[in-house]
Amino acid sequence: TAPLSDITQQLIGAYFCHEYSYAAAAIMNPSVVSHPDQSGLGQGDQRFLLSLRTVGEGHISSVSFREGILHGDDRLTIWPQSGPTIAAEAEQPINESCVIARRPASINISGMVIFPFTAAQRNGLEDLRLVQFEDEKLGRLYYGTYTAYSGAGIGSELMTTSDFSSFTLEPMQGSAAKNKGMGLFPRRINGRYAMIGRQDGENLFYLESDDLLRWEGGELLMKPQYAWELVQIGNCGAPIELDEGWLVLTHGVGAMRKYSIGAVLLSKKNPMTMIGRLRRPLLEPSLLNRDGYVPNVVYTCGGLKHGSKLFMPYGVADSSRTRARGC
Repeated sequence: TAPLSDITQQLIGAYFCHEYSYAAAAIMNPSVVSHPDQSGLGQGDQRFLLSLRTVGEGHISSVSFREGILHGDDRLTIWPQSGPTIAAEAEQPINESCVIARRPASINISGMVIFPFTAAQRNGLEDLRLVQFEDEKLGRLYYGTYTAYSGAGIGSELMTTSDFSSFTLEPMQGSAAKNKGMGLFPRRINGRYAMIGRQDGENLFYLESDDLLRWEGGELLMKPQYAWELVQIGNCGAPIELDEGWLVLTHGVGAMRKYSIGAVLLSKKNPMTMIGRLRRPLLEPSLLNRDGYVPNVVYTCGGLKHGSKLFMPYGVADSSRTRARGC
């Protein structure tokens, strides 16, 4: 028989090892939090952990991560991925809709991808919004709200981890959890958990709950007001606590389904009180970067306070990612 070509050998090897191109179609919607390990850094440096929505064959969305350092002099270092990416393993199913997943001990965070586990997730884990949460009783935890897509329906779910080695994935209940784009405040407000969400596909709502896994109702917080957001508005990640108030990054959808990024500042004591709102986009697609997997889009799922500045990674046309820095 004729010898096999290099390409044929690689294809056969991929079949045997169940290789899957998890980011073959798109990379989009990054979120960022301060890394659990801040040891060994220089003055003004901050280690961060970045999550990405990666879309592969069959339009299946998964979650991958990258680590890096924001330096005090504004330089950015992203650690390279080493070796092949390995899927997180289901360590323990809680029930048919909840699971505990674990990162294989042999790889670092950047070498792991979290694929859908349950029937409700089977077509994707979409738009993870990470937040570092400070709890008086439980200490520091990392939560991530995301959309589970079954191929026929959606629902909001919650990821919980303390170290990015073990992850609990479980659905949220209640009328408000049936929608996309929920962003959790990084601490309790007046003793209760709080969220920003979009309950009607158009406006932004403020929600409170005594139970992280159950969200009902909500109070109308913001309506579309300007031309660049007239189709709908939504949140772009967890609110960021500043001395001046809660900074909420928003997205606005305008004519021709153009997605832009805006911002609003809410009162610390009462987030239903709006201190200020941008009349023009903070960031919008340019003619140079508007084409891609989903054209005419810039989008983020969260930013990070770094000293007196904001670090905001964002997706461009759902095909690449970059970052913005501002005072």
